[in-house]
Amino acid sequence: MGAAALAAPCVNAQTQATFRFALTPVFLDNDAEVIAALQSALAVAMGQDIELVQRRTYQEISGALLDGSVDAAWTCGYPYLQHRAELSLLGAPVWNGKPLYQSYLIAGVDDDATDLDGLKGGTHAFSDPDSNSGYLVTASDLARLGETPERFFSRSIFTFGHRNVVRAVAGGLTRSGSVDGYVWEALSAVEPNLTGRTKVVAKSEWLGFPPFVARSDRLQEPAVTACASALLALDQTEKGRAALRLLHLDEVTPCEPSLYDGIATRIAVLGAD
Repeated sequence: MGAAALAAPCVNAQTQATFRFALTPVFLDNDAEVIAALQSALAVAMGQDIELVQRRTYQEISGALLDGSVDAAWTCGYPYLQHRAELSLLGAPVWNGKPLYQSYLIAGVDDDATDLDGLKGGTHAFSDPDSNSGYLVTASDLARLGETPERFFSRSIFTFGHRNVVRAVAGGLTRSGSVDGYVWEALSAVEPNLTGRTKVVAKSEWLGFPPFVARSDRLQEPAVTACASALLALDQTEKGRAALRLLHLDEVTPCEPSLYDGIATRIAVLGAD
């Protein structure tokens, strides 16, 4: 995904509880520099202490949001839609000028497959069962063919991280993988020797970028409002721009639920609503 108009009012951090913002390791895999930059940018913009809470799975993040253990989260369009009755959008990151991304189907660089059908019978790496790009896209493509991952692939695994999907394919642990195209492209810039051992076999249509969300019944809380304002103003501050550069993102933009209609269509195909 001016400063004066969007920035949250500065408050005394000592008088406010720490704001807990959840992340999963599916983006750039616990990169300490990225995490520190995002934490610093949000803390300065919100005027209070920020704790970035990391969890292994989207299911854990969704649970923490719903039970109030965290105040907001960067999640995926799939779990957002799974809990759309309880969650609301704070904004969507903009990548290469649009709040959109694709799922990539990848294989080893020397693999002769040119489409999904060419990977039948091989081993496959998914990211997370609640990931759009790391599971839903491929599973729904297979459903349209009357197949399931269990029947189509000889074996499949969940790596719980898109970088780990790339590692699995690059290292020969699996023949193919389903990966976030944004992460694959970002990794190509910082770890070309890793992505260079893989190739993109197919790309999905453009879909809504993984959003920032909070519980709907907490949207009017001052801290949640401040978080939304801080996210939308990241490109207006020095620290915010530094975090965005590390994340290979342009900005965070307001968005509507309709941005995720394409993902909703795939959920319906899979019958996983």
